[in-house]
Amino acid sequence: MNARNPHYRIDPFDLRLFTAVAQSGTITAGARAGPLSLAAASTRLQQLEQAIGSKVMQRAKTGITLTDAGRTLLRHAGRLQREMEALHAGMAAHAHGVRSTVRLLCNTAAITEHLPPLLGPFLAAHADIDVELRELDSQDVLHAMRLERADLGIVADHVATEGLTTRPFREDSLVAVLPAAWSRRLGVRKAGLAFAQLLAQPFVGLPAEAGLSRFLQARALQHGRGLHHRVQVQGFDALVQLVADGVGVAIVPALTARRLSRAGVCVAPLAEPWARRRLLVCFGKSEDLTPGATTLLAALQA
Repeated sequence: MNARNPHYRIDPFDLRLFTAVAQSGTITAGARAGPLSLAAASTRLQQLEQAIGSKVMQRAKTGITLTDAGRTLLRHAGRLQREMEALHAGMAAHAHGVRSTVRLLCNTAAITEHLPPLLGPFLAAHADIDVELRELDSQDVLHAMRLERADLGIVADHVATEGLTTRPFREDSLVAVLPAAWSRRLGVRKAGLAFAQLLAQPFVGLPAEAGLSRFLQARALQHGRGLHHRVQVQGFDALVQLVADGVGVAIVPALTARRLSRAGVCVAPLAEPWARRRLLVCFGKSEDLTPGATTLLAALQA
């Protein structure tokens, strides 16, 4: 293969041509999809190979066969084309007026309990603002905020927020929910259960990537053990039902426990200080917030 051409930059058109050739199996069919002449298509593919410094296909009378480099390029070409389509779709939203997208990161309690009643009225009242919402645990929210990957974050107050501006959002506590039949065995008292008491029990939890799951696993590891999950489910409704059925214990926000309380479930406070917490809205400098982020921040503090 010839040396890489330092002056050539990969053209999105060439990636589309390469994808068409790879999918059709011949340069002729790929050129027709271009549409290009066979000679023009061959030239562009040769320039593409020279740009990356590697052969991407073996040519034969019966068609083409992708090399290892070609298969790698095809994977990247597909991803880049999907991202370009997403870019065009995202920009189309701005075609009929100025729009603002606010990136909001938050922990499990905020995204499941506190935000839903706020976001509906907010979005209905501000048709020009979109909210890109993502769940992370509080530590990861802070990390992303410091890398400026979001406009606003909602975290529990047990994390260090130095370098960010914070505002109070909501009071929030974590409680244990357990099968009612287990309450005497575990010695449930008004003072609450120690987290260490629960670690010997089977757990019902949210998926491993959920912010609350990651937080609780980290707390369990501080006691030298992990959580034994009998099952992990997508939502709190299914989680509490499984607890009521006697599958295991769980830890959920207090608001969730009140909302989903049912027969067969005992709710107990946790004795740990980290279970009693406040949620904070965090951001960088006020003057750096976009108008949309400023508007959403005001709604979160109202």
